[in-house]
Amino acid sequence: MKQPRQPVIQEEVTGCGIAAVAVIAGTTYAEARLVAHGLGIHADDSTLWSSTASVRRLLAAFGYVADDEPTPFAGWAQLPDLALLSLKWHLEKGKPYWHWVVFIRSGVAAYVLDSKKALKTHVRTDFGRMRPKWSLGVRTGST
Repeated sequence: MKQPRQPVIQEEVTGCGIAAVAVIAGTTYAEARLVAHGLGIHADDSTLWSSTASVRRLLAAFGYVADDEPTPFAGWAQLPDLALLSLKWHLEKGKPYWHWVVFIRSGVAAYVLDSKKALKTHVRTDFGRMRPKWSLGVRTGST
C-alpha cells in the first residue's frame, strides 16, 4: 500500500517550488534541493516561482511529469487527483509570481499540502480561503 504524501516545509523563504516537488517525490527538502542544484535550479532564482519550467524539470528528475500548460482553476472538484497549484498569484512589474502548493485527492478526501513555514498546519482543507489561479496536473512518468 502506498504511503500518503506528507507535508515538506520549505527551508528557504523562496523554496516553495522545491518543497512541492519534495512532497510529490516523497523525499526531503534537502534531497530535492540537492537534485535542484544539480540541475542549476536554486530557490533564490525567481523563475522557480514565476515560470513552470524549473519545477517541471525538477519533477522530471524524480520521474514525474507535469502538464505542459497550466489549466485555469475552475473549482476544486475539477482538479486531477495530484496537482500543483498557484496560490497568491500576482504581478510585479508585469511579471507573474505565485506560491506553489500541492493538491491531493485520495478517495473522498481532498487536501492541500502547503510548505509555508509560518503556518500552524501544513495540511489545509480551508478551500474557501485559498484562491488558486491555475493548476498543473502531475503524474508518474510511466503513465
